[in-house]
Amino acid sequence: MHPGKCWAFSGSQGFLTIALSLPVRVTHVTLEHIPKSLSPTGRIDSAPREFAVYGLSGFDEQEEGKFLGRFTYNSDGEPIQTFELPDSVKDVYRAVQLRVLSNWGNPEYSCVYRFRVHGQPLPH
Repeated sequence: MHPGKCWAFSGSQGFLTIALSLPVRVTHVTLEHIPKSLSPTGRIDSAPREFAVYGLSGFDEQEEGKFLGRFTYNSDGEPIQTFELPDSVKDVYRAVQLRVLSNWGNPEYSCVYRFRVHGQPLPH
C-alpha cells in the first residue's frame, strides 16, 4: 500500500457502489487506509471517519438502497478495520454502497484505500 494510491474524492463526503459477483447476504465490511507511519505528514486526516453502508437489490442508479449500518473508522486503530452488520440484516444484495459521511479533518479531499464486502453467497 502506497500513500496516494487510493480512491480520492473532493471534500469530506462521497459514495461508491460495488457490484457483487453473486447475490450475497452481507455480514461484514472492511475499510482500509494507510497507517499514520506511512503518511508523509504523520496524519491520516483524509481517512473516512463516519460512514454508512447500504444494500442494493440491483444496479438501478435511482435505487436508494436499504440502510445496513453506520460505523466509525478509528484513526488510532489498525489500518484494516472490519465492521459487523447487525443480525437483523437478512436480505440478499447484488450491490453494496459505501457512503462516506465525514473524514478525520481534511477539508480538501478524502481517500479510501480498500473497501471489502464479506458475506454468504446465495446458494445456486
